[in-house]
Amino acid sequence: MGVGRPVRRALIAVAGGVLTVVGVILLVLPGPGLVLVLAGLLVLASEFPAVSRYVAPVRERAMKTAQDSVATPVRIAATATGGALLIAAGIVWATQDWLPLSSWSAGSSLILSGLIVFALLVWSYRRMRSVAGE
Repeated sequence: MGVGRPVRRALIAVAGGVLTVVGVILLVLPGPGLVLVLAGLLVLASEFPAVSRYVAPVRERAMKTAQDSVATPVRIAATATGGALLIAAGIVWATQDWLPLSSWSAGSSLILSGLIVFALLVWSYRRMRSVAGE
């Protein structure tokens, strides 16, 4: 039973680290980077209390970004268009051999990013409407 805790701790460290690193990469690439950074920090904070101090500022910025993304119909349309373009690019990247680094793994990551954009758009819209209604 003594082995379970270190293994759990290592798995949480790896999962949180991967989410955080991918999130940081997606801050400059297409995708929901800030949300993944927040998810990674939350996973890490569940096992490493020192990480908790970084969660609040990132959560605040992520919520501000979510609010900004649905502040006007133009922003909603732009975000939806961006998500659709990510999905379309993923399909093209997965099916066309002439593109550099074309493969289903590259295409599926773009498609997944587009789907996450749509999920976050819906979540942001619902959250902001419920906050405004309070």
